[in-house]
Amino acid sequence: MKTDLVVIGAGIAGLVTANRAAELGLGVVVLEKGSDDRYLCNSRYTGGAFHIGMRSLNRPVEEVKDTIRSETDGFVDEALVTMLASEAPRAVDWLRRQGIRFMKAGPRDWQDTVLAPPALPQPGLNWEGRGGDTLLRTLGGALEKRGGSIHRGVRARDLMMEGGRCVGLRAERNGETLMVEARAVVIADGGFQGDPDLVRAHVSPVPEAVRQRGAGTGGGDGLRMAAAAGAALRGTPYVYGHILCQDALTNDKLWPYPWLDELVMAGLVVDRTGARFVDEGRGGVYVTNRIAKLDDPLGATVIFDRPIWDGPGTESIIPANPHLPRVGGTIIEADTLEGLAEKLGIPADRLVATVAAHNAAVDGGDTAGLTPPRSTGRARPFPIRKAPFQAIRLVAGMTYTMGGIAIDEHGRVRREDGTPIGGLFAAGATTGGLEGGDAIGYVGGLTKSSVTGLRAAEAAAAELGHNGLDGSGVGR
Repeated sequence: MKTDLVVIGAGIAGLVTANRAAELGLGVVVLEKGSDDRYLCNSRYTGGAFHIGMRSLNRPVEEVKDTIRSETDGFVDEALVTMLASEAPRAVDWLRRQGIRFMKAGPRDWQDTVLAPPALPQPGLNWEGRGGDTLLRTLGGALEKRGGSIHRGVRARDLMMEGGRCVGLRAERNGETLMVEARAVVIADGGFQGDPDLVRAHVSPVPEAVRQRGAGTGGGDGLRMAAAAGAALRGTPYVYGHILCQDALTNDKLWPYPWLDELVMAGLVVDRTGARFVDEGRGGVYVTNRIAKLDDPLGATVIFDRPIWDGPGTESIIPANPHLPRVGGTIIEADTLEGLAEKLGIPADRLVATVAAHNAAVDGGDTAGLTPPRSTGRARPFPIRKAPFQAIRLVAGMTYTMGGIAIDEHGRVRREDGTPIGGLFAAGATTGGLEGGDAIGYVGGLTKSSVTGLRAAEAAAAELGHNGLDGSGVGR
């Protein structure tokens, strides 16, 4: 097989890349390892919100840049900050021109650009006919009309390199080797959340104690191939995810929703000894990662009381109250903290002391003096003093890995010295350096995938002499 451009992966990043490249005159082949017509991937399951750092992407560019810098505590290179902030609105406009529909889905500003039809406001996994499913089918159809093709049931294995340049790849289909000669390759096969060995090496010492919140199809093939070709990796230790009830390990109605982030940010989280180990105020993505990195990831429990359950517990998109108990999630409760500790198997004196310290800090407005400190920028902590006292055992819910292949602002894969590898590009969740860092900053998967997909396609087209762009980035 010969083509101008081969794209690995047919999620949103891959199909945006493929369609934009075809628009610019390139011959395009997409390889997708899923064999079904509606192959599973995170893009199929998505809730559909396009945002940056849980804020509207339609704000002034400098304001959006500040959000990225703040969320990631300066982890993202300035060139990538500018790319994300300035290109996000164009990516959405481009998708609209492909026939993708958006809507305002709620009162929060980050809900102003959501795929239509929106996800259903109910627990469990509901994707058929929803925004992500419709997006993939629409982009897949558009690619075929442009002369491109999607080959399903094909798994990329090795990049072919000549003189330091990527010239194609080897893949497998039905046990046979397939050689694809290409003038350029774009890796867009998602993160590595579906590979236990990579998760163990980078994310959690106990992968089986982390619940997949997505399709789990990201196996890290692209990351391995790029690394073997000399690519640098950036920001691999962290994931985007949310905190789930531990029953989600055996009850499919409890993932990907409801999540427990709001309960955690209002209450407190303890380990099996009854001690706090994380700053709950830094939000669900941060706490999810800290739980995953414990030697005992299933030892975390959120402690709260009835006012928290009836307040913050009702405030999520698909809130724990009332949905969690309705679909089989276990809430442990008792009239006293000592009784709750006994039911949890936690030392009562330690739990009582932990709650007392928490309450005193909240009452005195000095939660920063706790160990570990408790921040208040994202959410207000509540005192825990009104029976019945309640608890839910937790599991880290992993949606996709934040780190991966290092790229520049054009989607070109970079070596350790910063130079690009000729003919090799990457887009979407397989890339690193756009999210994460020690702040575990979440920027937004759909936005990141669309922007990097456009940039990779346009850079590949320019490198191959097909750069039919006007000044706005729109094909002539």
